[in-house]
Amino acid sequence: MTSPNPRRMTQRRIAELAGVSQAAVSLVLSGRTDTTTRLSEETRNRVLDVIRDTSYAADPAARMLAGKSNNILGVFTYESAFPAESSDFYAPLLAGVEAAAEELGTDLLMFTSARSAEGPRKLLREGSRLRVADGCVLLGRQMDGAELARLVEMEYPFVAVGRRDGDERIPYVGADYATAVTDLVFRAVALGHERFFYLRLPFEAESTRDRRDAFSSAIERCDVHAVIETADDNDVHAYWRRIVNAQSTVVFIESPDHAERFSATVEELGVSVPRDISVVTLGEHARPRSMGRAITRLVAPRREMGTEAVRLLFRIMTGNAGARETTRVLLPCAIADGDSLASAR
Repeated sequence: MTSPNPRRMTQRRIAELAGVSQAAVSLVLSGRTDTTTRLSEETRNRVLDVIRDTSYAADPAARMLAGKSNNILGVFTYESAFPAESSDFYAPLLAGVEAAAEELGTDLLMFTSARSAEGPRKLLREGSRLRVADGCVLLGRQMDGAELARLVEMEYPFVAVGRRDGDERIPYVGADYATAVTDLVFRAVALGHERFFYLRLPFEAESTRDRRDAFSSAIERCDVHAVIETADDNDVHAYWRRIVNAQSTVVFIESPDHAERFSATVEELGVSVPRDISVVTLGEHARPRSMGRAITRLVAPRREMGTEAVRLLFRIMTGNAGARETTRVLLPCAIADGDSLASAR
């Protein structure tokens, strides 16, 4: 019972092909079965046959209004996901999201029309299409805490990728930076390092605080000395002089880009890594680099975070998330042994 007419399929056209009223088609699509709107089995089957033969898909907004799932998961990033400078951060996360969505048989909808007049991206803004998706995975180093709180109050299903401060009802899947950072400090101390230098990223987020707080705590536990400063891309020589003045023998650098730039710059000055200064970075590039040394580094489970975030979102949407503690997950980080951490001179 296929349609010879190539025009766009609508509920009205389905009614014409099935020989029923448009109201009957609407009832079939909505799934209503109460006695006041009961349809004969023959009528229902005629409508379903036309829908199958024409591959008609009900309008997502209409399905949402009818209380039906669209089998669509949203993806929203608070920063642009595809420019070259951010691709290393987002690529493994999005790969994990895609793999889990495929595993669960759901489609993904990326929200990209979210920039506000003030500049920063906003998920909850006038004209938002958020409700087209059954739930949403949120990505970003820095998220809008007020928006997360509103999503909780709206009871809209979502999961943030990355640990989030604030409302304890916010579900997230993050990385356990603290354990890995502590392990790296202990390794350096075991190699005889007693004077540390820490170069942090130039912005404030939960991930940067987690690494810095774990570093400070481990330094205190080991009773060694440390200086913490903010890294400046354009001033490597200046903070190298401060490292020398502090008599530091190992430098911990949050950004892998900063770590590579630092290592290359000091070696141009005749300083050997790790003979003269050891270097540890608390992150890594998503794609292997063919050039540069293998810096001892922390490896966050970013692909696994994307995958587990989608799985958790699916459990929340189906009412199988369990206790609140199981909706706030930290996955273990790994440590990659490079050739940049050695015994202190």
